[in-house]
Amino acid sequence: MANLDRSLIAGLDVFESMTAADLDRIVGQARSMRIARDQPVFEQEQDAHSFFLLLDGHVRVVKSTPDGHEVTVRYISPGELMGIASALGRTTYPANAIAAVDCVVLAWPSQLWPTFATSFPNFSANTYKTVGSRLQDAHTRVIEMATEQVEQRVAHALLKLIKQSGRKTDEGLMIDFPLSRQDIAEMTGTTLHTVSRLLSAWEDQGLIKSGRQRVVVVEPHKLLVVAECRTPKG
Repeated sequence: MANLDRSLIAGLDVFESMTAADLDRIVGQARSMRIARDQPVFEQEQDAHSFFLLLDGHVRVVKSTPDGHEVTVRYISPGELMGIASALGRTTYPANAIAAVDCVVLAWPSQLWPTFATSFPNFSANTYKTVGSRLQDAHTRVIEMATEQVEQRVAHALLKLIKQSGRKTDEGLMIDFPLSRQDIAEMTGTTLHTVSRLLSAWEDQGLIKSGRQRVVVVEPHKLLVVAECRTPKG
């Protein structure tokens, strides 16, 4: 395989403030992988043999519960690390990572983690910042589940996804990966029926457009009003 070039990772947040020589050392130890849509990058409780950086595509993080249910926890966007079990003190992956579309990832053996953490303090600090941000996201979701009405939770989830991966189209901001109503239900702790009813109502009001695994937010400001439970001025 041809040597990978540091331009693949230069400029990404996790490698911020790192020298060209350090970037070369890091990318020189990576291997590039293509993951087809709906295929796993890694699986929950599998031995955490590698950690990964998503270069292209989107990955859905899914947690399996003991009773066999699957819950979509979050989506990973290009430039984000995943499978960083070593940073969490784990030897197995805490969730499944499934390619939402065809993806390209860089993979490093997990045994390199201690060396990277010691040799590249900026990389280590940026990684723990990522872990902290995801923990904060998890706390926010717990609070939303406990304190918000279901329409607020669904509105917040859609706004977060367009912030993460929204692409401007003639119709509005399109969430740039396949997103089913079941995915939205799992992310917001509600039922498929409730999500379908809400999205249909918002479509009638002109806030969104949705199709098969496709959501476009037409009026993000009005959706924010729903999310924040504010009454719009007349």
